[in-house]
Amino acid sequence: MKFNKGKCRVLHLGRKNTRHQYRLGVDQLESSSEENDLEALVGSKLSMSHQCALVAKKSNGILGCIGKSVASRLKEVILTLYSALVWPQLEYCIQFWAPQFKRDRELLEKVQCRATKMIEELGYLPYEERMGLFSLEKAEGRPY
Repeated sequence: MKFNKGKCRVLHLGRKNTRHQYRLGVDQLESSSEENDLEALVGSKLSMSHQCALVAKKSNGILGCIGKSVASRLKEVILTLYSALVWPQLEYCIQFWAPQFKRDRELLEKVQCRATKMIEELGYLPYEERMGLFSLEKAEGRPY
């Protein structure tokens, strides 16, 4: 198998990095501010905020599809779809990336809040009681 030089990039880490130019043979390697590897976005600052924002966007998109394609708003239906399609995205982000900033946790928490609002019969209850879901800060397993 031949080595593909076109897919090689340099990711400079650290604040005091001198950003040297690297070569592979005669070809100079491109610099990159962030790279996607195994569904994880790694940036030069090693901040997880961008990754949390991507997970929230993807999860909100899935919730939008559920809202448009499912006529029923019964608790069992929404909770089953949420548990199968949305929760794994959030759980992966929580357990793998461990959001460090309050704003990142709140962003993911908004996704969960949006899911609870989809159930009409529970609209009068406070957020954490709506579906029996725990806050993402307490999440260690399945949502129910």
